Amino acid sequence: MAKYQLLLPKMGESVAEATIIKWNKNPGDYIEADEAVMEIATDKVDSEVPSPVSGKLVEQLCNENDVVQVGSVIAVIETGGPEETQEAPTPPVEEPIEIPTVVDIPDAPQGPPIISEPIPGIDQLEVKAEETNDNGNGNGYKNSTRFYSPLVKNIAAQENISVEELDKIPGTGAEGRLTKDDLLNYLQNPSAITSAQQPKTAEPAEGTLPKPAEQAKEPEAKPAEPKATPATSVSGVDEIIEMDRMRRLIADHMVMSKQTSPHVTSFVEADVTNLVLWRERNKNAFEKREGEKITFTPIFIEAVARAIKDMPMINVSVNGTQIIKKANINIGMATALPSGNLIVPVIKKADELNLLGLTKAVNDLANRARNNKLLPDDVKDGTFTITNVGSFGNVMGTPIINQPQVAILAVGAIKKKPAVIETKTGDVIAIRHMMFLSLSYDHRVVDGALGGSFLRRVADYLEGWDLDRAV
Repeated sequence: MAKYQLLLPKMGESVAEATIIKWNKNPGDYIEADEAVMEIATDKVDSEVPSPVSGKLVEQLCNENDVVQVGSVIAVIETGGPEETQEAPTPPVEEPIEIPTVVDIPDAPQGPPIISEPIPGIDQLEVKAEETNDNGNGNGYKNSTRFYSPLVKNIAAQENISVEELDKIPGTGAEGRLTKDDLLNYLQNPSAITSAQQPKTAEPAEGTLPKPAEQAKEPEAKPAEPKATPATSVSGVDEIIEMDRMRRLIADHMVMSKQTSPHVTSFVEADVTNLVLWRERNKNAFEKREGEKITFTPIFIEAVARAIKDMPMINVSVNGTQIIKKANINIGMATALPSGNLIVPVIKKADELNLLGLTKAVNDLANRARNNKLLPDDVKDGTFTITNVGSFGNVMGTPIINQPQVAILAVGAIKKKPAVIETKTGDVIAIRHMMFLSLSYDHRVVDGALGGSFLRRVADYLEGWDLDRAV
């Protein structure tokens, strides 16, 4: 029987590793081609790893909660091939992915490290020698006889935890391995975890000397102050909720964006009466014919894509002193998940899709996002983002830029308002459907003239909607 080596697939240009969340198959189970073998998590999206072949799973080469590098062999599958024991050719291993390194700026003000990758996960930070007590060997954690994953070592370096302190933390992973969650729990309450493992004090054995720390300790000495821990509830009313993995990544990404880009937000109010009337007139026939509901989102995306083609310098990113003008217009749409978290699936080459194509793409990505079925490719390579704050009843917002992009548009709720309309016979007041649009942009490369003009152009496309447009 032939044996097939299943590799951890590449999941985007900036993704070098993934955490094994769950094995869906156990050794001895039969696997159909394209059937999910395991569930994994990266700093961008949760996903499944399918098997490209049919056969029996004979070996799992990693455990749940392990951090595995892209291109590593994760399982062996026995296929129904010839009787020879020759192994089936393995898929080509992807080129090694360069992990972004810390840029050390002398005499710079204290702050977060500047990294070359625009979306920094904590597992991507380089462990610097001076932070690890390495005695010159490049990584102090290598001196420990206990195995630590790169993720655990990087978190420890970020929190200034020495190798001696790390060795004392109990692990819940395979063979007592220290997992990321073990370390995060320790950081939340170090005294509770270490005291549970502390043996009772005993008299030193005859002929032995107390440790230097014990010699120096006086009974009346003031105990060292423990590390700061989250406030706990005394009354029993407050509840402490640990952030899940996705929420921690969102928090890091938002803080990084504000520290990276000087944000400016501009606003316009648009009269979208024709657009609302057109949708009301056509939505039932459209759904009956296409089997798809038409919402305002694909219409907003179409207007943004047209405005970007008019003003392409809003569709850029920044790399140091370089401005990278993007060839494709890839529009991300911020989508709220049932868990309360947020994800941004991307519609690739949105300017090349008609309204029907945009509608199908929007509905497909939104449905798969809510059902946790997005693939890594669905959330990468965005060049501009739209967030619909109006879906929550908000009239406007000041969104945070989705790095490495330089602008993000928030669309507010559509409200009926009295408005002044200019006519050939004079101005009149009428009830109109009005909405606010707000654009946050990176003032390093987008000035008020470009940001304001772009926002006005989007509003013009929405206000000039043709009531007789065929769909």
